[in-house]
Amino acid sequence: MSFRAVIFDLGGVVLDSPLHAIAAYERELGIPAGFVNRVVVETGPAGAWSRLERGELSRRAFEAAFDAECASAGHTLSAATMMERIARCGPRPRMLAAIRTIRGSGRAVAALTNNWANEGGGASETDALRDLFDVFVESSKVGLRKPDPRIYEHVCAALAIPARDAVFLDDIGSNLKTARALGMTTIKVDEPEQALAQLSRHLDLAL
Repeated sequence: MSFRAVIFDLGGVVLDSPLHAIAAYERELGIPAGFVNRVVVETGPAGAWSRLERGELSRRAFEAAFDAECASAGHTLSAATMMERIARCGPRPRMLAAIRTIRGSGRAVAALTNNWANEGGGASETDALRDLFDVFVESSKVGLRKPDPRIYEHVCAALAIPARDAVFLDDIGSNLKTARALGMTTIKVDEPEQALAQLSRHLDLAL
């Protein structure tokens, strides 16, 4: 099959995984592994994390709300400190090189990320990546977050392609599930090397 576009998640795909940063913080505090993720899942769309990623909460308001949600769930942490750790997740050179190669092959490349706005409207950690992509879709700006099907439809509309013409890379299974249901070919990113080997086969392109 000939794919016209590749859609990349950022954190955990193009950037080092925020999940690893969160896990390290949990270990440092001595709280159970996966606790933060459980709070995010259990509080659902109305929870502080989801509201932050849809652009409905400022960072400061999120930090207070998420601290309270975690305390209510049984463990104390500092959301401000956790977010500082996440912000240190740097780019993965092999992924950056692959994106340039894909664009050079004539295919479109998009970023589709669940993110949050910086306090004061300053530059975000991902701003330096924008020029790598033809389309850059941020949950905090469009008011939708993965795995809501509408954000995938939004990125496909921006690329002017049907979902079946795209390969989507993400490190979270629930995000990939929605993409597959819409017709995208998906790759779960555990390590850059593994993901790029799969992507290379799909595109018939050395990455």
